Amino acid sequence: MLDLLFEGWERPAIRRPFLFVLFFGLLFWLDLSAGLLGDGLLGIGPEEEPGPALALLARALPAALIAGFLILDFWLVSFLPLLWQIGVVWGQLLGGFVVFVYAFNLDIPYIVERLPIMIGTGAVLTIGVSAASIGFACMIALVGALARLSKSGPAYAISTFYISFFRGTPLLLQIFLIYLGLPQFGINLEAVPAGILALSLCYGAYLAEIFRAGIQGVPPGQAEASTSLGLSRSLTLRKVVLPQAMKLIVPPTGNQFIAMLKDSSLVSVMGVLELMYLARTQGRAGFRYFEMLITAAVIYWIISFCFELIQARIEKHYGKADKR
Repeated sequence: MLDLLFEGWERPAIRRPFLFVLFFGLLFWLDLSAGLLGDGLLGIGPEEEPGPALALLARALPAALIAGFLILDFWLVSFLPLLWQIGVVWGQLLGGFVVFVYAFNLDIPYIVERLPIMIGTGAVLTIGVSAASIGFACMIALVGALARLSKSGPAYAISTFYISFFRGTPLLLQIFLIYLGLPQFGINLEAVPAGILALSLCYGAYLAEIFRAGIQGVPPGQAEASTSLGLSRSLTLRKVVLPQAMKLIVPPTGNQFIAMLKDSSLVSVMGVLELMYLARTQGRAGFRYFEMLITAAVIYWIISFCFELIQARIEKHYGKADKR
């Protein structure tokens, strides 16, 4: 069945009508008829009530025109080299995003005035919290993965309980439990350390399963061969298993870091001056919420994109090392 789907997708005679129907259905559902009816383009004044047939036509016409334009655009772009295709489509999507944002009539001077604090304080603190959290999370994950793979009952029980709890409860709840719960036992943490601890424990649970899968992805014969050469278990793990497991661990770990970068916005509930907290407070100060939220979104996007490029370089490095 999947083979038939992939083969059909490779045929333009099947792919283009399918995409047209998909785009048309989505645009028809979004209902773009307000402009046609409100401007009287179909002979209906702004105060008149259109009949069912005319209302259906006003809803279907823009959907069909835009869907047809998109299919035509894809067809024209397909004649370009692959890198040009990617660049042109990226440019079109970016232009569409700019038009979408411009439609809100943003106060650009207000954004420019508050951009230094958004970047100098908010973005820097967000990156710092995320970097510290991913470092601690990787250490926790390695210990959790090794305990999960060990033959010790208590170690296996503790690791599985930890992974189950922190993967099964919301991160926001974990932040509150750590920030408000630990003082009940005399452990008073500032907001930033509490946020780092919560992010580390939460993502350490996810990374523990990634590390476990990466370690188990190394063929058992590698460990058996090193043992036969007289290497200890710890040396086998450090010199043989982990280096080979890294090519399986790095890509999902990079994805988890990007996800953590965005989830770090949850520590704003503790008053941490990270990006999302500043977006809310700066927006509230001048009643320009949307300006600040859009600014925060763009900064998050740029930071994530930069780390995506770094992740791609690291994956490429491990790919070359694997070939050697």
